[in-house]
Parts: sequence; structure tokens; C-alpha cells
Amino acid sequence: MVDVILGLQWGDEGKGKIVDYFAPRYDIIARFQGGPNAGHTLYVEGKKMVLHQIPSGIFHQNTVNVIGNGVVLDPVTLKRECDAVSAFGIDVKKNLFISERTNIIVPTHRALDKASELSKGDSKIGSTLKGIGPAYMDKTGRNALRVGDLLHKNFTSQYIKLRLKHQKLLDNFHFIEDISAWEEEFFEALEFLKTLNVVNCEYFINNQISAGKKVLAEGAQGSMLDIDFGTFPFVTSSNTISAGVCTGLGVSPKQINEVMGVTKAYCTRVGGGPFPTELEDATGEELRKIGSEFGATTGRPRRCGWIDLVALKYACMLNGVTQVIMTKADVLDAFDELKVCTAYSINGKETREVPFQMSGIKIDPVLEAFKGWNLDTTQIREASVLPATMKTYIDFINNYIGAPVTYVSNGPGRDQIVHI
Repeated sequence: MVDVILGLQWGDEGKGKIVDYFAPRYDIIARFQGGPNAGHTLYVEGKKMVLHQIPSGIFHQNTVNVIGNGVVLDPVTLKRECDAVSAFGIDVKKNLFISERTNIIVPTHRALDKASELSKGDSKIGSTLKGIGPAYMDKTGRNALRVGDLLHKNFTSQYIKLRLKHQKLLDNFHFIEDISAWEEEFFEALEFLKTLNVVNCEYFINNQISAGKKVLAEGAQGSMLDIDFGTFPFVTSSNTISAGVCTGLGVSPKQINEVMGVTKAYCTRVGGGPFPTELEDATGEELRKIGSEFGATTGRPRRCGWIDLVALKYACMLNGVTQVIMTKADVLDAFDELKVCTAYSINGKETREVPFQMSGIKIDPVLEAFKGWNLDTTQIREASVLPATMKTYIDFINNYIGAPVTYVSNGPGRDQIVHI
């Protein structure tokens, strides 16, 4: 069977730590979508480690880590990451496997991403400029290069053909930046990629399931960035919800068991797009400061606000969430009063549904206030010791979204988590 861990907000929910925490219970950790625009932060031997491509179970010696076909892979980022992981004594050539159907991000994808974003002026979507969107466009346009293509002699000619196609588009953007250094680094990284375990992933992972192995599918970004159901057009280019597990790994829906959704105790968003509960005041700044809310991939300050239960319930519905894991609850330790969004007010009418189009309309959050706990919770390890006011806050969220909060993370450390 396959269990799933994914984000329920706009990404950055702290999924990396949660996957790392649960990893010892599983034989295989598999990434099923996204690319190097995702940054999963772990703390290993007291050191901060940000993973962009490699699954978060890599630091567990006996865990197999799989990059699935739903991912778009940047070989340069992968090589850099593998070098960093190897410095911890991890043999990536032993426990990292890559689907031959995984699409490759080429240097001109990054150039196209940058050129496209620059052309939008004030309408920028906040792309990380990693080439994600153009890579997925080539996938759906049936032009992409895949990892399996590296094993064939005509890879270089395929690359040249794709590059020429991209160059015409770049000329239309009047993009003149020299990317020759990117290409040199790219082809060097391809030689490294060839030394890793490239497998027919759908057979590989289904054979493991048939043998009784436990698989944990790791999502990137968050549900509100889903290409179909997120805050379009301010979304990512892949299906970030649980349905993406099937198409991103090659497993059937009947194999999906637990769906564990991760949410912060409040809300954040990086880049442009609608954010109904955003706090553009001292409270928002305090959330950012206490929570160290800066993008793991870009370093950009994250927009901060109160937890949005309308969006959270929507995400739980889409994903079939069976349990919720709340992260960064300790960030709220210093607040006298907390608020949660229980409805949207649009044109004077209240709704508890996420509208078709959240951009270009004014959404006022309907907020309910709660008393804060004003207590350092970072050392708490037992649910019975959690402050009563925190339990009240969590119980309200449980009842609203219809899915139980089963774990509360109260710090970045592996041991800073409470089972409710």
C-alpha cells in the first residue's frame, strides 16, 4: 500500500521534516511531482539541509528513495544535492532510484522561464525561475527529453532539436543572455546522472508493493498551488494533490491508503496570487520573524497570515485527507490572541466555498478569535501537557475541516513533535 504526505496550503508547510520523521516506518520514499522549485528543509546532525529533488528519506540508510515520472528533474541541481548528501556519508548510488520516464529540465527551460516572467511586468506570478513551467509545457506538448533518453545514442541530436525550438521562442522575447555556462554545467551533470539507478519505475514500485514493502509518497508545493484546483493562474505546473500520486508514480488508486495532510498553524505564501488572510501589518511581520518565514528555494520573504479554514477544508476534500499534521505551532506561542478564517465575504455575501476565480476579486476573511496560550511549547512531548487553549484551537480546526489533527510539530528538531 501507498501512504501519502502532502501540503494543504500554498507550500512551505514543513513537509520535509514530517517525511523525515515518518521515513523509518517505510521501505520506500517517493517524490511524485514538482521539481527544484520545491525546497524541503531538514536538520541532520544539527545542520540545516534543503532538498529540492531528492526525497526526504535519503538520510535513512535502509530507505529506498525514488524520483518518479511526475517530477521534472534538473540534473545540475540533482548533482549538487547528491554531493551535499554524500558529505553526510550517504551512498546515493545505493539508495536513490530515478524513473526513466522522468522529464529533464534543460538550460533553455530556465531561460524561457526567466524571459517569460520578465515579459509579464506587474503581472508576474512569482516563478522561481527554475524552468518548471516550460519543462511541463514540453511534456504536455510531447517535446520533452526524459531520463531514459540518456541511454540512447541520439540524445544529443534530440537535445539540439529541442534547443532550436526554444531559441525561436527566446528570440521572440528578445532574450540575449548567454547560457553557454549553463549548458556546460548541464552536460557535466548528465554524465553524473548516468551513473545513478535509472529504473522502469512503474514496474519497480509495483513489484515492491507486491512484495509487501511500504511506500510513502512525498508531495511538493501545496494543494492550493495545484494546476487544476489551486489559485489559478498563480499556481505551479503539476498536480500537487493526492490524485497526482497515481500518475506521478504509476500506481493505481486502489493502492492509496493514508493521506496525511500537512498544514501550518497559521498560513504563508511565497510569490504573487490571492491570499485572503494575509496580514500586511505588525502581526504579519511578527509571524514572519518568529517563524523565519523565508523561501527555502528563493530566500524571498513569505507573506504571512492567519490560518484559512475555508481553503484548508477544500484541500482536505480534494485529497481525501485521513489525518492532519500541524506544523510550527510553537510560532504562535507568543501571541495573546489568534484568529482563524471561517468564511469568505465576497460582494457582501458569505461563503464557505473556494470560488472559481480568486484573483481579481476582493475577498474579505470572516475571522473568529481565540485566546493564545502564551507559553513556550517547544519542550513539550506529550499531548496531555499541551496548554488547554492550544487544545481548544486544535479542536475547533478538527471540527471545521472534518479531519483529525493527529500530530503537532513544535520546533524544527526531529524530536519536536507531539502525537495527539
